[in-house]
Amino acid sequence: MGKGFLLLAAVMITASVYAQPPAGEAKKGDTYGEKISARGAISVMELVDKMHQTDTLQTRVTGKVLDVCPKKGCWLTLELPDKSGMFVKSRNYNIFVPVALKGKTVVLEGVAFNKTTSVSELKHYAEDAKKTQAEIDAITEPQKEIRFQPTGVLVL
Repeated sequence: MGKGFLLLAAVMITASVYAQPPAGEAKKGDTYGEKISARGAISVMELVDKMHQTDTLQTRVTGKVLDVCPKKGCWLTLELPDKSGMFVKSRNYNIFVPVALKGKTVVLEGVAFNKTTSVSELKHYAEDAKKTQAEIDAITEPQKEIRFQPTGVLVL
């Protein structure tokens, strides 16, 4: 039993080291995570306004994908009205999206929340996004931001 567990652990570690974003074109109607609909989705502008009044909000939001994690497809950024990005990552790494999602309009269903992100976490995501060392070194302050934990992503 112990050898089987060790073998399974080794396989899982190897798979995570060589993880790639899912292949695919991210076509209209494709979903990642739970199946969701666009019904009742609010714009990112409406979301930003509502997040001034609360710390968390269960919602559906629609917007344009600015970037996708090129390593595993484990996170994406959604364009905010000021052209910055809202960081989107599922709670337990259970949603992975293809890099082809970049530039597409999507609906996210899940929880939006306000967060202060540490310098070390910001640098980690900058490394994942293959930013230059100068860009990574320029990160010196924590950042207050709206984040989103989706349960589902729908391509429009």
